[in-house]
Amino acid sequence: MGGVGMKVALTGSEGYIGSRMANVLMEAGHDVTGFDNGMHRVATLYRTLDRRPAVTTIDTRDITEEHLRGFDAVVHLAEISNDPVGQLNPEITANINHRATVRLAENAKRAGVHRFVHMSSCSVYGASGEIDSDETSPTDPLTAYAKAKLAVEQDVAPMSSDSFVPTFLRNATAYGASPNQRFDLVVNDLTALAVLTGRISMQSDGTPWRPFVHILDIAKATACVLGADPSVVRGEVFNVGSNNQNLRVREVAQLVAERVDGCELEFGPPSADARDYRANFDKIHGQLPGFSCDWDVARGIDELVQLFAAIGLDQSMKDHRGHVRLRQIEYLTSTGQIDEDLAWR
Repeated sequence: MGGVGMKVALTGSEGYIGSRMANVLMEAGHDVTGFDNGMHRVATLYRTLDRRPAVTTIDTRDITEEHLRGFDAVVHLAEISNDPVGQLNPEITANINHRATVRLAENAKRAGVHRFVHMSSCSVYGASGEIDSDETSPTDPLTAYAKAKLAVEQDVAPMSSDSFVPTFLRNATAYGASPNQRFDLVVNDLTALAVLTGRISMQSDGTPWRPFVHILDIAKATACVLGADPSVVRGEVFNVGSNNQNLRVREVAQLVAERVDGCELEFGPPSADARDYRANFDKIHGQLPGFSCDWDVARGIDELVQLFAAIGLDQSMKDHRGHVRLRQIEYLTSTGQIDEDLAWR
């Protein structure tokens, strides 16, 4: 089953990507219901007229087969969302991002759900450096977060059948404006720094490579997967991004400095962070009907600059714990609102 008019369960619907993806999927003709644990619901950077789905507040680990009955597709965003949070407790990361996701897929299949779209990551390529890694390239995940993403692919792909079509989107490093904004992503962070202080002082030399993709292009890729013939996407992995958006981190900083009037830029020493990877995006552009990237980093920076001016971004807004995943998790833990397993008490 594919095309428009699917009933879609979107986990993480109130997160950074989910709060914009929901509208994209609804505009594509799908009936979307959100599932979200509400952990990152605390900070709305701006209001939008985008359509928002009804949301069930629930931890992914508690979603049962019964919750999923009647849905045609599950789009799964609700995982620990970056490397720093993932490294707090690698075992908890494995539980949430790997084991709970596999269980969600199993429940979906038993409930008669036809499509399962999982948000993986280009970080599974690790430190491939100057090589443009495609979907057949060796993987070398360096963090608990990346290892869990790869483990899901390896465990869920074999569940493919005529009636169950899982697809894995290895997203490039995300950026872009969202009502549930994140400032722990490099493009968003550097742009906000430049706007607020007129200065970017890099803590490293910025030489590592990263591929970048706007969150609306991630949402577009998801909509294209849901609309594709099952034979095109069944068990498939797609890098999500575009070849011309493999950039060194220092190039991103330079783009920001060029686009924010009067911004000064300086670089630091080489970083101890070993993550350094480029990706090849030929497969998604050639094989997934309707997909192309509408955004590049320069346009994304302009979007953020215009937004920050419109809302009067100030330092307290940028520093709010709700916009930095690690800060919010540490706050909820230290105040006893969530337990050591990152579950509500």
